[in-house]
Amino acid sequence: MTWVFIVVAVVAIIGVYLSWTAGRLDRLHARVDGSRASLEAQLFRRSGVAIEVATSGLLDPATAILVADAANRARSAPDDEREVAESDLSKALAAVFADPEVVAEIAAEPGANQLLSELGAACRRVEMARRFHNDTVASTRVLRSKRLVRWFRLAGYAKLPDMVELDDTQPAGLPL
Repeated sequence: MTWVFIVVAVVAIIGVYLSWTAGRLDRLHARVDGSRASLEAQLFRRSGVAIEVATSGLLDPATAILVADAANRARSAPDDEREVAESDLSKALAAVFADPEVVAEIAAEPGANQLLSELGAACRRVEMARRFHNDTVASTRVLRSKRLVRWFRLAGYAKLPDMVELDDTQPAGLPL
């Protein structure tokens, strides 16, 4: 009779552990969705500020066209090309705002300092949002790689989340 109680207790403990793990996995998937939405919002904000800088008259016409084109392509790119388009925008911003002396000349214009600060902050937020998203994805992947999670299919049919790999380096000349 004691063996029956021991077996029931072990099965109950395993059931509680599996239930807790499934709940944790569900929360991680929700965090991945939230962090992805936050990253998308920050990318959209950065491209919007880049367009605003390009159309403000602070940049020379060729540079303004380069930045505006990269920002528009980043905004309108399909999902499978989004990372490349966002990396292109980062490269364009890094090329335009690489030299702190040039940025200081641009910042001397009336109202330019606030706009450049906003662009620098938007670039920094993109970098932080991407890191947070990739950390959340890594945690989810680690939990999903556990043997019990795979054996008992605790993830169900949820798609394995993907990391976001894009160039999000802060342009050297922009203020933080």
